[in-house]
Formats: sequence, C-alpha cells, structure tokens
Amino acid sequence: MALLDRTTSQTSLLERFPLPSQLGLIAALGSGVLLGGAYFFQYVIGLAPCEMCLWQRWPHMAVIVAGLAALTCYKTPRLAGGLLLVAVLGLATTAALGLFHAGVELRWWQGPQACSGTIPTGLSPEELRKYLFSARMVRCDQVAWSLLGISMAGWNAILSAVLAIGLASGAVRWMKAPRMTT
Repeated sequence: MALLDRTTSQTSLLERFPLPSQLGLIAALGSGVLLGGAYFFQYVIGLAPCEMCLWQRWPHMAVIVAGLAALTCYKTPRLAGGLLLVAVLGLATTAALGLFHAGVELRWWQGPQACSGTIPTGLSPEELRKYLFSARMVRCDQVAWSLLGISMAGWNAILSAVLAIGLASGAVRWMKAPRMTT
C-alpha cells in the first residue's frame, strides 16, 4: 500500500507542472536516450563515429538543455513553451541530419568529401601520402551497424522525428487549451 501511495504522490507531483514543462522533460529524456545509445555504441561496442554521426549529436545536446530548462521554468509556462519549441526544432534538425546521413549511406546522394569522398587521381606519391595520412578513417557512406535494415543514422532520423511530432502535437494541444485568467 505504501508503494501505491508513493507512486500516486510522484504522479501528482509531475502533474503539477504545466504541460510544456512535462513535454520538456520528455524531450530531454528522449534525446538523452538517443545520445546515450550513440555513446554506448562508441565507447562500449567500439564503433567510432563518422563526422556526420557527430553532427547529429549536437542538436540532441541542445534538446537536453532546452528540455531541462523548460522543466525548471514551470512557474512561467510561456517561457517553458518557448524552450519546448527550441527542443522540437533541435529534434527536427537531428532528424534531418539523420535522414541526410542515411541517404549518403544508401548512395541516394553524395556526402561531404571529408568522410565519403574518393581518393583524387593524378596525385604524386608525396601528395597521395599526405592525403592518406590526413584522411579520416571512419567513412560516412558505410553503415557500421543496422537493425531491420535501418542504420543508426536512419533510426536517429525516425525516432527523433517521431519524438518531435509528438512533442509538437502536445504543444499545439496546450496552446489551444482554454486558460483561466486571473
């Protein structure tokens, strides 16, 4: 019975926060899980990230900061709503970067020369040596890991887009809700 009372009191505590703050927490947790997964694959599994993989991490970091800031701004719901918008834009950005990266992996389009280009022809042996020693070892156009035929970049695009859409729909619902005036 005490466990039920504790769960009920924790739930009612979270319900005291305005919806933008609650959604900010969800954004921070969602991006935290996705970013944590990337770090897990890098540091535990040993898959080094390519340059485009690193690009996708920055918006997640911004989402975590904006989401936690929205949670702490619970006394000013409009500010929390603005921070939630920043989080949604960050998720949309990382989803777009993930889609672009997945397209590079699938050879739908060419990626940046730094991590998916070919070795230039006509180089002297010395120029070729300099080129090879300065080249990054992890290629952006090769899939390092996949699940159900979808690469990590693809999963980032899908999950980030779903989270962004869900949060945006919650924000729209909050904006359309009638407010009590004081």
